[in-house]
Amino acid sequence: MDREWLEAKLAAYPLYAYAFITTDELVFADRVRYICEHECPMYNTTWACPPAVGTVEACRARVMAYREGLMIATITEVSDIANIQETLSTRAPHEAITREITELIRSQCAQTLTLSTEACAHCAHCSYPDAPCRHPEKMFPCVESHGILVTDLAEKHGIDFLAGSNLVTWFSLILYK
Repeated sequence: MDREWLEAKLAAYPLYAYAFITTDELVFADRVRYICEHECPMYNTTWACPPAVGTVEACRARVMAYREGLMIATITEVSDIANIQETLSTRAPHEAITREITELIRSQCAQTLTLSTEACAHCAHCSYPDAPCRHPEKMFPCVESHGILVTDLAEKHGIDFLAGSNLVTWFSLILYK
């Protein structure tokens, strides 16, 4: 990966922050999935979410097959951060940026694994659990679905994830080799 080239490209995006990471910095925990299971309406409805993504241990093994990655963060404002529906509705711009940056990295790397904020919205109705995913190359599972404590990673890289009372910080991890 040509980091200098990539950093020049990243300057064109409205990123709040970014950091080059190594996967050995990641903390995996089953408790991260609590929100998925108890608060997210997408749980058990899509291939991008638990339980379809596998156990946290299976996700950890998938992620650890990569050594390096890029963490990107964007921020958006909402009227009430406690309103999960409103908060989730602000993901689209972050996802568009994640897709574009993933394509930049794919142009330089043989393999990528992108974990983002989505529960996958490519199809009007997900084929889960009756049939395989129709577009696995487009689906970016949620970082939290893999049990990754992204706030820990942000802290390690000096990224403030509590930017304000009604500001949502969205994170994506683009792993590559």
